[in-house]
Amino acid sequence: MFDYLHKKALFLRSKIGDSIYIWSSNILIRDMYLTTEKKQEFFKTFGTSEVDTGTAEGQIALFSYRINHLTEHLKKNKKDFSTQQALIKLVGKRRRLLDYLKIKDIGRYREIIKALKLRK
Repeated sequence: MFDYLHKKALFLRSKIGDSIYIWSSNILIRDMYLTTEKKQEFFKTFGTSEVDTGTAEGQIALFSYRINHLTEHLKKNKKDFSTQQALIKLVGKRRRLLDYLKIKDIGRYREIIKALKLRK
């Protein structure tokens, strides 16, 4: 049963993109691009710990990952204007966090710019 669902999921992923939904015995299975483990990895790598999700560096890294994902989506789906608007808002949030970090601690700002390979 699982092998069948896995093959079906791979087929659906190739048909509709990144996120897929499968109903099986009243259980919804969703393949997400950003899992909890991935978020914890960002906050552990760029923040102070996995649990501290409020650091500016961790949030900037998370926003950068989401921005890259949405950019790839928009390359395939050029007329998806709601995603385009969400991308613009997300870039603005990241810019404001970077400006805040630049004012507070220029060293941390330079480190995060270098680590994420962002333009200044």
